Amino acid sequence: MGELEKSGAGEPPGLRLMRIGPALTVTAAAAVVLLAGVIAGGLALLGVQGLKPEAQVSATTLFDLLKIAFAVVAGLGGLVALVVAYRRQKVAEAAQVLAEQSSQREATKLHNERFTTASGQLGHDSPAVRLAGAHALAGLADDAPTRELRQTCIDVLCAYLRMPYTPKPAKDAPEADRLAFAGLREVRHTIIRLITAHLRDNATVSWQGHDLDFTGVVFDGGDFSGAEFSGGMVTFRGAEFSSGGVAFSGAVFSGGIVDFGHAEFSGGVVTFSYAQFLNGGMVYLGAVFSSGSVAFSHAQFSGGEVSFIAAQFAGSAVGFNRAEFSGGTVAFSYARFSGGTVDFRDAQFSGGTVDFRDAQFFGGAVDFRCQYPGPLWEAPPMGIPDPVPPGVLEPAWWPHSGAVPGAVESKGTPDGPTAVKE
Repeated sequence: MGELEKSGAGEPPGLRLMRIGPALTVTAAAAVVLLAGVIAGGLALLGVQGLKPEAQVSATTLFDLLKIAFAVVAGLGGLVALVVAYRRQKVAEAAQVLAEQSSQREATKLHNERFTTASGQLGHDSPAVRLAGAHALAGLADDAPTRELRQTCIDVLCAYLRMPYTPKPAKDAPEADRLAFAGLREVRHTIIRLITAHLRDNATVSWQGHDLDFTGVVFDGGDFSGAEFSGGMVTFRGAEFSSGGVAFSGAVFSGGIVDFGHAEFSGGVVTFSYAQFLNGGMVYLGAVFSSGSVAFSHAQFSGGEVSFIAAQFAGSAVGFNRAEFSGGTVAFSYARFSGGTVDFRDAQFSGGTVDFRDAQFFGGAVDFRCQYPGPLWEAPPMGIPDPVPPGVLEPAWWPHSGAVPGAVESKGTPDGPTAVKE
């Protein structure tokens, strides 16, 4: 059977077979011993005791013994055929394993060659070539023979976004500088679109569950709408949302960890409208909201854990209007409200826990006004200080120990917007 029959260093794991010659010899010897035992047993059963000379063996007895012998010989042939078939099957399985290993090695070699080419394109001076490299890496990730190789391609795309990113040139800057910036920005936004397309449910090849590292990335736009973060580690830690529009609209956070710790929302518009925070997910939003606007309007907090612990609301307009808090935990513990507006108007608190314990209110406005008392406030926010700090606007009907009737008419603090009576 060739090399596959040999035991040794080059033999596939699990294939330990005796050479065919010795195997058949052992089989034949075992069959002869079995035949002798059968004949002896047959003679004993037929009444021939001890094979004494005076014992007479009739023709019928001999005929019966010959039939037994022929049956044993036939069985011997079947046994030999079984041994040969078994060996053939084992060798075929080993050959298949070797073929699969060889195919895997070829696929990995081809992947590495394509990876080198695509990575080189991504580092090219021309934006058009970099765009081609981004698409090539995304396609290579889809074709990757292993999960690890796919993760490597994703890591390179994320690493490109983490590279230093110069601010947008002024309008009177040289045209060459403005064109170079526009090309770089287009490549970055294309990479974000490629990643998001693979995080949606309709993706041909899904990247859900893979790690995504956006640590320190400067976002001046980008579209993550409809993405599903269902596993792995996704980090926006220290990222800066400085201008433009970044959309997480309709995104689903249902597993793994999404970390916005120490991220800074310092300009532009970031929207989580209609996003869903479901069981199994953990989203950490201990970020700094210093300017611009961040919208969680109509978002559904129905499970998992969403943490605004130690977040700083210092100037942004952060909106939770008409959001639904129906399950899980949303924690604002140790958050600092010192400016801007945090808007919970007409939000629904029907389940779960929304916790403001140990939060600090120094300025701005935190607006809980709602026109719809009753079932929509079955599980109202807990931990609001008593008495209610200036700038915290509550419904007059909220059974809070420090609620002041007519609070909807409160003007808040000098740092916050004036509340308008509804």
